[in-house]
Amino acid sequence: MPEIELSAGTVEYEDTGGDGPVVVLLHGLVHDRTVWRKVVADLRADHRCVAPTLPYGSHRTPMRPDVPLGPDSVVELIVEFMERLGLTDVTLVENDCGRAQTVAAKHSERLARLVLTSCEAFDNYPPGVPGKLIGLACKVPGGVALLVRTLALRPLRRLPVGLGALVKRPVPDEIVDGWLKPLLTDKAIRGDFRRYNRAVRKTELLEAVDGMRKFDKPALVVWALEDRMMPRAHGRRLADVLPQGRLLEVEDSCTLIAEDQPKVLSTALREFIAERG
Repeated sequence: MPEIELSAGTVEYEDTGGDGPVVVLLHGLVHDRTVWRKVVADLRADHRCVAPTLPYGSHRTPMRPDVPLGPDSVVELIVEFMERLGLTDVTLVENDCGRAQTVAAKHSERLARLVLTSCEAFDNYPPGVPGKLIGLACKVPGGVALLVRTLALRPLRRLPVGLGALVKRPVPDEIVDGWLKPLLTDKAIRGDFRRYNRAVRKTELLEAVDGMRKFDKPALVVWALEDRMMPRAHGRRLADVLPQGRLLEVEDSCTLIAEDQPKVLSTALREFIAERG
């Protein structure tokens, strides 16, 4: 994978290249770019897909310890990433985490479109029991290591307090192993994970609402009907907040729509980008 040196540290990313519309795909906590692998495989023929691995615990290179790390700084990292790669007219797509909302609210200049798929929003932050467990683990000495060792046990991966809260269908073990390996093997990555989660401001996504009301560009909200983490009503609320927002609800899927219904999602993205120019 190519990598780029940013102010906060080194970020790996996938870039399919090409002259098609630029799609930047953002993942959630304890995932990496591979959560988008099925969507990228579908879109890459006629779109330039760019998927960074953000410092959410599955990154391979620790961030600089002297640079603040938290949701606010990751927003700045995303903006810097797009600037350094010279990406313009971007369709910004995010799942699970909510940083794209703040990017759209405060740094919309490089964006042509916004797609929010089943993600943190409003006061649902951190979301659900897993989000609260992560927050607790980051406050207790040794908590992150214990949490990750538990999640690494394959028989436990389908539990509703872990990955089972995010998907209806099992994610291949080799993919999940890749997500968990940095946290399991690198103390510095665990340190990044703690720093990020201890910097969470519960009001961040509520603060983004006013800025999103001014994001007068095409916006699509894609929401999983069987989501256990993100309230169904939040999909409609987000679509209503965005001036050009509209809602697409997806059946037979939990939060990670790119895992549960990748073809539905890639088809929706292709049609949305094409019709909106």
